Amino acid sequence: MSRRGRAVAFLAVAVACAVIAASIADGYGSSVASQYGELRPVVVSNAPLPAREPIGPRQVRELEVRRVPASFAPPDALRSAEEAVGRAPVGAIPPGSYLVSSALRVPRSRDQRDRPRLGAGRRPVQIAVTGAEALAATGGSPEGKRIDVIVTTEPGPGAKGHTYVAAEGVELLALSERGGGIAAEDTGLGAAGDWSATLALTRNQALELIEAENFARQVRVMPHLGGG
Repeated sequence: MSRRGRAVAFLAVAVACAVIAASIADGYGSSVASQYGELRPVVVSNAPLPAREPIGPRQVRELEVRRVPASFAPPDALRSAEEAVGRAPVGAIPPGSYLVSSALRVPRSRDQRDRPRLGAGRRPVQIAVTGAEALAATGGSPEGKRIDVIVTTEPGPGAKGHTYVAAEGVELLALSERGGGIAAEDTGLGAAGDWSATLALTRNQALELIEAENFARQVRVMPHLGGG
């Protein structure tokens, strides 16, 4: 057989082996799926999560979405990391554990009994901000006031940064200067400011502000012009 003929024969054998291997893999996958169920997404923590500490931007970066057979997944396992934002573990969660709804709660503030409950679809989310001096200087406690959150983006190639209102008229649940109860490694994140604000946010607002905290130039708070 000529050299060209041997090359063609070798290529044909390689293609046949690849087809057989793919068929075996498909058959094995189908067999596993029939025995244990279809794959479904679950959220797993790659780091320990302390009890009663709300899950914020730093903790979200330690969460990973994996796909496991349905029979192995807890029935109330979270399907996306964003579902955990603003919720706190009832007990300490060790690394490698599934995050399940039954093990998470929306934390209650100390004076929550004297304040109205959060609106439907809102949860407390803690972010780093600037410009809170104006709120702190208005007299009295700023908690419970309505504020606007202003984001200034970083300029990109061929584009200028711009400023926009990311959340309007949201309730301020807590406000403190950073350094008290804020992890030191958080101070190096994107738009990290001098203050820590806990806000009552919808899921979409929370996702947008968490992204802004990591990547925007500045996240600023100011009194809501509409009052309240």
